[in-house]
Amino acid sequence: MRSRPLVAFDRLDTWEWRFCQRVTRLSLNPVWRRVLQTASRLGDWPVWVALIAAQPWLTPNGSRRMLQYSAIALLALTVYRLIKTRLCRERPFITYLGGVHCGEPARDRYSFPSGHTMHAVMFSVMVAAHTPWLLVVVLPLSALIAISRVGLGLHYASDVLAGALIGYGFALLSLYLVP
Repeated sequence: MRSRPLVAFDRLDTWEWRFCQRVTRLSLNPVWRRVLQTASRLGDWPVWVALIAAQPWLTPNGSRRMLQYSAIALLALTVYRLIKTRLCRERPFITYLGGVHCGEPARDRYSFPSGHTMHAVMFSVMVAAHTPWLLVVVLPLSALIAISRVGLGLHYASDVLAGALIGYGFALLSLYLVP
């Protein structure tokens, strides 16, 4: 007989698999798939590098903010890679070959946590603290980036949630260290 925690994890895995199946079916629509792919590609790095580079024009002490955003992004990326290469959770489209549609080529085999979501949440929190007027652009984009990761079959919902929590933590750390 399996222990209660193992049964609970089995149920969670089944729920996530079914959820991924349903969500990735939406990406079979060509217009929606292009929207998700575009959001995912923007979340790779271009939008965040542009945000960092624009800091001198966005805030009075922009050079300091540029350094702050760069440093926390590099620290977050380092920790993210350590976690990802240690836990080695395979992507849904690999684990459930044929059961979960993959709408975008993956850079590697592993899904946990979502680095795209981590950076999206991290920069959203920092934008809220320093340039809140940019939230009308950053928040919808960040939400779309997070949705795209599950919608394209690259991540489980728990990968995205973990990435969001890690990103939130790094943003708070950054704001604590450099108010």
